Amino acid sequence: MQDISQKELLDAGVHFGHLKKKWNPKMLPYIFMERKGIHIIDLNKTKEQMELAGAGMRSIAKSGRKILFVATKKQAKETVANLAREVNMPYVCERWLGGMLTNFATIRKSIKKMQTIDKMLTDGTFENITKKEKLMLTRQKNKMERVLGGIANLNRLPAALFIVDISHEHIAVAEAQKLGLNIFAMVDTNSDPNQVDFPIPANDDASRSIELVMKYVTDCIKEGLAERQEKKKQLEDKGDAEESAPKSEKKATAKAKE
Repeated sequence: MQDISQKELLDAGVHFGHLKKKWNPKMLPYIFMERKGIHIIDLNKTKEQMELAGAGMRSIAKSGRKILFVATKKQAKETVANLAREVNMPYVCERWLGGMLTNFATIRKSIKKMQTIDKMLTDGTFENITKKEKLMLTRQKNKMERVLGGIANLNRLPAALFIVDISHEHIAVAEAQKLGLNIFAMVDTNSDPNQVDFPIPANDDASRSIELVMKYVTDCIKEGLAERQEKKKQLEDKGDAEESAPKSEKKATAKAKE
C-alpha cells in the first residue's frame, strides 16, 4: 500500500477543523490542539485511520464487491465522481434520494426506466412521435441520468459506503446503518465519528483535502482490483495447464487425489 506523508496532509489543509464552538466532543481523540478558536486535527491519527480505511477498501475491491461513494456538496462532487469512475465504483454526487438503499428495488425500477428511454431514443423506436414528446422524454431521461447515472450499473446493494461529510449526508448514513453496511468516511470536528466504522479525521470542506483522501482510497481500491485480476489470471493459467497436460499425467493426478 502506498504511503502518505504528513507534509502532503499539511499542504492539503487536512488538519483544519471547524470552529471550537461547533465541535462534537466525540471527536476529542482526533484533535491535536486549538488555534485561534479553530480545532486542529491530529494528522498522526488521520494517517493511521487512512491506512485502516485503505486496507478495508482494498479487501472489498479484491473480493469483487462494490463501494458506493457519496458526496453531494459542491466542493467534493466533481472529484469524487471522477475518481469513482476511475475504479468503476458507483457514486451519488447530485442528490441522495430517500430510500436509495432501503428501497433499492424501487430505485432499480427507475434506473431500468431511464435505460429503456435512452435505448428507445437511440434505436429509432420513437421516430413516429412528435418533437414535443421526444423533447419531454429527453428531458426526463437527462433528469434521471443526473441523479441515478452514477448507480446505473449497481445491480445489488453495495458492500460499503464511502462518505464525504457525514453530517451533510446523514440520510445516507442512517440507511447504511439500518442495513448493516460498512461505512468509511471523512469526518470533520463537527461530526460524530462513532456513527461510522472507519472514520478518517479530516477537513471535509476543502477541495484539496477531499481530493488527497479520495486519491489515497481509490489507489487502495486499484491495488485490490489488480490483486483480484492477478488471482483470476493464475487460476485461468492453472486451468489451461491442467487441460493441456498429457492423459497419463491427468490419471496420476486423479489417483493421487483418491
